Amino acid sequence: MADPEHETADDRPRSHAAAARRTDLKRRSRLAGEASAAAAEVESALDVPRDATSAAFFDVDNTLMQGASIFHLAKGLYRREFFTTREIAGAVWKQAYFRVVGVEDPEHVAEARSSALGFIAGHTVGELESLAEEIFDEAMAMRIWPGTRALAQLHLDRGQRVWLVTAAPVEIATIIARRLGLTGALGTVAEHDDDGVYTGRLVGEMLHGPAKKEAVKALAAREGLDLERCSAYSDSVNDLPLLGLVGDPCAINPDARLRAHAREQGWRVRDYRTGRKAARLGLLTGAAVGAAAGAVAAGTALRSARR
Repeated sequence: MADPEHETADDRPRSHAAAARRTDLKRRSRLAGEASAAAAEVESALDVPRDATSAAFFDVDNTLMQGASIFHLAKGLYRREFFTTREIAGAVWKQAYFRVVGVEDPEHVAEARSSALGFIAGHTVGELESLAEEIFDEAMAMRIWPGTRALAQLHLDRGQRVWLVTAAPVEIATIIARRLGLTGALGTVAEHDDDGVYTGRLVGEMLHGPAKKEAVKALAAREGLDLERCSAYSDSVNDLPLLGLVGDPCAINPDARLRAHAREQGWRVRDYRTGRKAARLGLLTGAAVGAAAGAVAAGTALRSARR
């Protein structure tokens, strides 16, 4: 670690710039959380819950659904000829490096942010929602973990509301929630113009890590929730900010670091992977899955940019 007293003049601007980027990342995470909470809608037909101050929050990728939802979406778009295999090859390395090495580096986060949802630039909200409905039916519905789905239903049966909290676009997250009969969803908010056409930019950050915590805090304030009476479920150590926010955290299909942390804290642990599959999936970190998803998404951005 550099000694501030012996920091050179050349070092100081870089240090100040890095600090500024970290501050900007925190600001963007807060903005992403607030935007996601504002975008969350509750189906008007839902009855008023019997337990109005308690709720449950579920991560999606590898918690509720096997695999990454953005990967399944991008794969569905690939089948609809949005991009080619060759076009994603160069994007694999950047996304893999970000996921494995640069998660906490503001510069790498900014690079990932710039391409994360670039593939929907120029398309309309209605178009994405229509395609997402089709892709859910063909690629996502059969990948819902029955055990996690049962946990969500248990909260509903208790009169509690249940939200999904995911880095996937909020439009896709909302479709998943609606198909499963859940209350609503918090997801990454993509900017669109007054005509409903996506600009390719995000509102704040991707809903990842600290941004999920900010989203749930903002939603809890709006809905009058007592977070000590709420539950949260995730498979990834990246969601510790969210899990630590509630009174009842639970690790589902956890990665090794989250499993160890959950055991130390006395949290509930549920693993719905069985036998050989569980052992194999346990070796695949969230970073690897995220790299694959990000690579496909980045490939779609290249195709859209050339249109």
